[in-house]
Amino acid sequence: MSTPLTTTTVRILFEGQELEVPAGISVAAAVAGYAHPGHTCKHPVDGSGRAPFCFMGVCFECLMEINGLPDVQSCLVTVEEGMQVRRQPLPESIKL
Repeated sequence: MSTPLTTTTVRILFEGQELEVPAGISVAAAVAGYAHPGHTCKHPVDGSGRAPFCFMGVCFECLMEINGLPDVQSCLVTVEEGMQVRRQPLPESIKL
């Protein structure tokens, strides 16, 4: 017997775009599955786009800014109503 998917949703703001996503999923899953941005952060050495890989907090490819806090592993954070999410920009000290 299968368990039905949740019908409860929350709204998050991803770089100014309101997304309605299932409650209980990670921020990384919400952004990857509903915003389709291509990447969540940039590699600090070459500036290439990076995206979540492991979804369990090991690879650090999902770092995002959540509610104004930088360097958050978005795969370990559950979405909450009104959450504000941005791709993590490169530090200004890194010039490409």
